[in-house]
Amino acid sequence: MRYYETLYIINPELPDDDYRVVVTKFSDLVGKNKGVLTKVDEWGTKSLAYAVRKFNRGSYVLLQYCGEPGITAELKREMSLDDRIIKYQTIKLSDNADPEALKPDEDEGKAETGEEEVPAKETSAEDEVENGV
Repeated sequence: MRYYETLYIINPELPDDDYRVVVTKFSDLVGKNKGVLTKVDEWGTKSLAYAVRKFNRGSYVLLQYCGEPGITAELKREMSLDDRIIKYQTIKLSDNADPEALKPDEDEGKAETGEEEVPAKETSAEDEVENGV
């Protein structure tokens, strides 16, 4: 399987419900085309470098997935037909990828550091005065 990354920009004027529908639609489309979705990263609304379809801002979403070459053609077709998508770009990251190795572990962050989260100690006004704060 090949490993791909697709970044697409959604119309920033969409209500939250419609925004969720768009993100879910394209995430599910990967699975429907026998692909394996490894990451969905919503970057939020950002300014565009130049106006695209008369928009100066857009909501960015990044998809990383594994699949056969035809999966990108289907995503491209669907994104070009959807008026809510302002712009999109797909790149191939790798020719041979193992989808299971690319999925992030939920406990990965804790396992790498070997540390547990400890709540910070509360300081009183007297401690702050002693420390010169």
